[in-house]
Order: sequence, then structure tokens, then C-alpha cells
Amino acid sequence: MTHGPSSSAAAFDFDNPPSDPVASCLAWLEEAKQQAIPNPNAMTLATIDANGQPSARIMLMRGFDARGAVYFTNFESRKGLAMRSNPRVSLLFFWDIMNRQIRIEGAISRIDDTESDAYFAQRPRESQINAWASAQSQPIASRAALEARQAQFAEKFANAPVPRPPHWGGTRVALERVEIWQGHPFRLHDRVLYTQIPASTPPSWRVERLCP
Repeated sequence: MTHGPSSSAAAFDFDNPPSDPVASCLAWLEEAKQQAIPNPNAMTLATIDANGQPSARIMLMRGFDARGAVYFTNFESRKGLAMRSNPRVSLLFFWDIMNRQIRIEGAISRIDDTESDAYFAQRPRESQINAWASAQSQPIASRAALEARQAQFAEKFANAPVPRPPHWGGTRVALERVEIWQGHPFRLHDRVLYTQIPASTPPSWRVERLCP
């Protein structure tokens, strides 16, 4: 199905775009939250491992500002090991109902332990326990075996706060390249690419309109 631009597409002027993409990204993210979308903060995270094998999965973004986009994960998972080998990733937000995309590419870094601790502390207790129980991406014999591990850690932390596992925490993707995309009928889409100029303080951007 081909959708036209959303009614508020004029909020971003593709012929005269702002000099910085951050406020526009935040505005689009906020607008997506107002739509009938189950997870408006869902994004595709693409990584490349040490063997050059790309892989992608859906993640939930948990923070966004001028420093980058933040998500949380198990550092020993497949994506965690890939990021260790190749600390550059790409993110893709796609909101079909608004016919919009935001694409981000950049280097990654771990957020401060205090930030990861604070986020972990506000998660549901069951999710905290499961972060310990799941050796993410590793083989396991059965569902029963997984539930047995869950029960083991539930007992271990019974009647006590669940600490954040050392292998679990937040990752921030720097905003080195940001593309803002608005779909139009018959594939005559609008695209603006922001490329951050290295070592610029405060950050400054090269801004280009792209053909669809």
C-alpha cells in the first residue's frame, strides 16, 4: 500500500531543513507516540560481526538526545559480541502509519554504570531476574530448562533487590549520520541526510537533500 505524508509533514521543511537533526528527530518520535502504534520506540539494530556477517533485530530505544540513541542489552549476546568486534552500528525507525523513517549510523559506547543501574532498577522484577536467567543467544535444551534457570535466580534473589548483571547495560549510538525520510505516492519521497562534521564543537552538520 502506498501512503501519502502525514498531515504534519510540513513541520519538517525538506527544502529548508534545520541545521541540526536532533529536535526534528525528537518531534517525530513524540508524534509517533501519539499514534496507534504498539511500540513507537521500536527500531531495527544492524550489526556486523568479526567475520563480516551482518545481522539485524528489533530493539526498543530507551533514550535519545544530542549524544545519541540508547538501548539496553546483554553484552554477551550475539549482538553484544558483534558490537565488541565492530563498534559501529546502524538503526532504523519506521512508522508505517505515518510513512516515515529515521536512519542513524554511528559508533557505539557504553553508558555510565550509574545510568544502567538506574534503568535496571525501574524494570519489573521478573525482567530483572530474567536478565540473569537468560544466557542470551546461547543454546538451551528446552523451555523447561529455561524456566528452571529462572526459578534458580528467583530463589537466589528472594526477598532482596535484584542487582544489575555485569554483562547487561546500556549502549549509546552516536549520531554520525542521520537521515530523515518522508514517503510520498509513486516513490517520489523526501530525504534529508545529516552528516556530523568530525571534531566540531558544538556538533555541526553537513546537510544534503537526497534523491529518493
